[in-house]
Amino acid sequence: MKKNTEFKSFILKYIFNLFMLTIVIIISQYTNNLQATVSIVDEQLVNDTQTIEEKNINKVQSKQNETKETLPWNLILVNKWNKLPENFSVEIVELENGHKVDKRIYDDLNQMLSDAQNNGLSPIICSSYRDKDYQIKLYNNQIQDYISQGYSKEDAIKETEKFLAIPGTSEHATGLALDIVSINYQNLDENQENTPEQKWLFENSYKYGFILRYPKNKEHITGISYEPWHYRYVGKDVAKEIFQNGICFEEYIENIIK
Repeated sequence: MKKNTEFKSFILKYIFNLFMLTIVIIISQYTNNLQATVSIVDEQLVNDTQTIEEKNINKVQSKQNETKETLPWNLILVNKWNKLPENFSVEIVELENGHKVDKRIYDDLNQMLSDAQNNGLSPIICSSYRDKDYQIKLYNNQIQDYISQGYSKEDAIKETEKFLAIPGTSEHATGLALDIVSINYQNLDENQENTPEQKWLFENSYKYGFILRYPKNKEHITGISYEPWHYRYVGKDVAKEIFQNGICFEEYIENIIK
């Protein structure tokens, strides 16, 4: 009788343990399936977001390509999605400091720098017109510099393209773009925004037809990281609209070619 009781007790414990093990397995499978589903949903959301952004970029690029012949010279859009036309040419004029720009922006640029100086400031141009060969040289040198620091070639290219345009997609080749820094702080980094010269330019450059080309928080649209030293000539009316609406050049182009 005692053996039967012990046997029954053993059987009950066995069945109970088997039941609990089954429950654990079911819960584990459910959890794994749930995590897999969440992962798929998250990935889909990321892909959808990227797809939307890519569609918007392609939309702007497509419209720009359709209307580039009708846009005036000061609104030429050059970025990683819009290469400079192969037959592009520009009449360049040399400034007193040896830098070169499109002849058509010479007077407005000189007036802006002169007015800044009259306000006790000392802005200087550190980069201006670059032909394609020079851009290729800068691009390759920067990649090699990152590689020498221990970056892989792929990562070196990624880091380079955060701040330096791929040859053929640089605004500097238009003669409309300038890198302007303070004479007292000539590093091309975000601290440039704290100099008196940049603070003045942020608030006044539009009056002369210039915009800060790569503003903060617009990197996903411009394709270039924030550069508080890179200015682009677009004309006084356009510059004023861009400044007052807090938009970047790509957003302006998208608005006018809808």
